[in-house]
Amino acid sequence: MRKLFKTVLVGLTALMMGACGSSCSSESASSSEGAAAQETFPTAAAVAKDMGLGWNLGNTMEAYESSNCEKITYEWIPVRGSNKPANYETCWGAPVTTQEMIDGIKAAGFNTVRIPVFWGNMMQNDGSWTIAPEYIARVREIVDYCMNDGLYAVVNIHHFDEFVIRRNDLENCRTIFTKLWSQIAEYFKDCSSKLVFEGYNEYLGGEQFDDKGKLRKLSETEAYLLTNTLNQTFVDAVRATGGNNAERVLIVSGYWTNIDKTTAPAFIMPKDTASDRLMVSVHYVDNEMYWSNQIGSEKWVRYTDSQIALLEKAFGQKGIPVFLGETTSRYPDSNFAAGAKYKTSSECLKLVLEKLTEKGFVPVLWDVSGNFYLRETGKIKDPLDAEVISALAEK
Repeated sequence: MRKLFKTVLVGLTALMMGACGSSCSSESASSSEGAAAQETFPTAAAVAKDMGLGWNLGNTMEAYESSNCEKITYEWIPVRGSNKPANYETCWGAPVTTQEMIDGIKAAGFNTVRIPVFWGNMMQNDGSWTIAPEYIARVREIVDYCMNDGLYAVVNIHHFDEFVIRRNDLENCRTIFTKLWSQIAEYFKDCSSKLVFEGYNEYLGGEQFDDKGKLRKLSETEAYLLTNTLNQTFVDAVRATGGNNAERVLIVSGYWTNIDKTTAPAFIMPKDTASDRLMVSVHYVDNEMYWSNQIGSEKWVRYTDSQIALLEKAFGQKGIPVFLGETTSRYPDSNFAAGAKYKTSSECLKLVLEKLTEKGFVPVLWDVSGNFYLRETGKIKDPLDAEVISALAEK
């Protein structure tokens, strides 16, 4: 199996390496001495400071055919339409991504774009877990849009981690994710430090199917073992590809990206052959208040501060940057507390982003087409939100 995978990977790499455009290689491979470029790669702390505010290209490259399988219960990835990248990129309502859309994100004041990716789209069900060349090339095009604007691009495994983890024991998960990250890292290894890899999305520690096809909740011991093992698998796979990946900043994912679980002692940061090149990813510092309809209240503020304090103690004080891979962009009126002190979505957005950036954390707004940023016009939908982002970006 190892020999077969190596043959497949070498062939895939040979096919695709020429496709990694100039914007991927301009800051790393243009040097006459590749090793010198690697030595100048910035630390995680330096990258976090430079990332500024981030935006998610949501419901786009992580979309998959889900008309009858919202919980990813199918045996293999359904084919959509003519099985081309655009069939999946648009299947959750997003338009095809363009350079102009990313230009608008830059103009609005963002400096980072997170690109969630469901790598199983267009993949053959042959046991090799080989990523479709046309699909990874499309991801590369979007990365290039970001690079052309000098933005950071964060690429992860999104939802496909759920598909794999639900169906495989720990050892098989390690094998599969090694194959996936080896392919991704090899394809992009000549890209500059503006490209950052994030291991997974929200499913580390998640449920798995038992022998009767029922989802089984893992014990905490099992869940932390899964989380810590797969984060180590991600780091090892990327570093093994060499090139700029030897020093590239990597983002390891929290247990469910839940702040309480990720800041617990059982969560262990991976060992790394590079020094000071890891961040940790969690989501939503006010998540509990959002779902209990307490947004804008004093209770919401206190809870947000307590979550930030946990992150600061567990990671910030140890020099490990915190990447808020998903942060609320719009607060619906229905989620506000009765008698809320902060009464508008824009006020709450400003307060949360200020708190996060003051700590040096990297907040990345979760967004889908038509929600916060209008991809067709290249503008933030609400002028008050646009003012919040612009003012923070100037800081």
